[in-house]
Amino acid sequence: MERIKVALEDRSYDIIICSDCIKDTGRHLKDIGLKDKICIVTNSKINKLYGRKITESLKKAGFLPLTILIPDGERYKTLKTVSDIYDKLISYKIERNSSLIALGGGVIGDITGFAAATFLRGIPYVQAPTTLLAQVDSSVGGKTGVNHKKGKNLIGAFYQPRLVVIDIATLQSLPKREFLAGMGEIVKYGVIADEGFLNYLEENLSGILSLKKDKLLHIIKRSCEIKARVVEEDEREATGKRAILNFGHTFGHAIETITGYKKYKHGEAVAIGMVMAAKLAFQMNICDVHVYLRIKRLLNRIGLQTEIQKLDSKEVLKIMQLDKKVSEGRIKFVLPKRIGEAITSSDWNIEDFKKVIKNM
Repeated sequence: MERIKVALEDRSYDIIICSDCIKDTGRHLKDIGLKDKICIVTNSKINKLYGRKITESLKKAGFLPLTILIPDGERYKTLKTVSDIYDKLISYKIERNSSLIALGGGVIGDITGFAAATFLRGIPYVQAPTTLLAQVDSSVGGKTGVNHKKGKNLIGAFYQPRLVVIDIATLQSLPKREFLAGMGEIVKYGVIADEGFLNYLEENLSGILSLKKDKLLHIIKRSCEIKARVVEEDEREATGKRAILNFGHTFGHAIETITGYKKYKHGEAVAIGMVMAAKLAFQMNICDVHVYLRIKRLLNRIGLQTEIQKLDSKEVLKIMQLDKKVSEGRIKFVLPKRIGEAITSSDWNIEDFKKVIKNM
């Protein structure tokens, strides 16, 4: 078992990374002082796979487990779904000393975290991510929220979990497409913070894609370490340091919005977005062409799409204007300076932007 601490003063928590450890969830929750009723928020697919294990674990540790099922998919990441969760919590007579567990992928984690942040002005919650993307990204850092029809994650709150329990055994039941989507976020960490990590991904890709346990433990641990250190420096994006975690996301979120959250998985859209951002950086002379080509080559080796056709630059710009990272009317892009280092910049040229959109 690996353990990473996210040091945020009174909001600090641990990330536990292990294999076949969902059955120990109750003990971990008891160790951090949670008690009484615990509501598991999940969907029917995940509940069939892991609902019984986690429920039995909670009962064994002395908790009263309850379950809330929500629909599966990004298009249900809405205030309507959050309201449905509130209704269930009220019917279960949930109090401030009760807790929520987000059991599932990034959508479930974001929705559950937002519900926890806002119900009774805040109740504890725990992340139990079952997808690779959620394990290395959305479960860590305290960003919670839902989408609006005008844009992704426009409604939300910073609200840290009390614990993150990552069971890599859940990846064995993950559809291949979901796993590959998560790899997009993992590549991001190498590009923005650790060239050695990107080297590792390139050299060990076969073992990673074959779900070798030691390889999975390493890439998940290193991804979480990088994100934890960035979050510790800039929990609420006050200094701009945390913004580098959004590499590929400004373009990616626009792609998701344009396609109605139906065509691409989040990690798939981010992969395309990283290539677009790297291409923009190259055109702006921020990075060498080899940086752009290296990112694109690795994503292609993984099996991720790196090109998209028929985007309208005006439509993309309109959506990006609603992005949370817009400051004083200027869109800020996260751009690679070299492998292992990224910067944020709002000093971009519209013609360079149009070239990126046109030539994808």
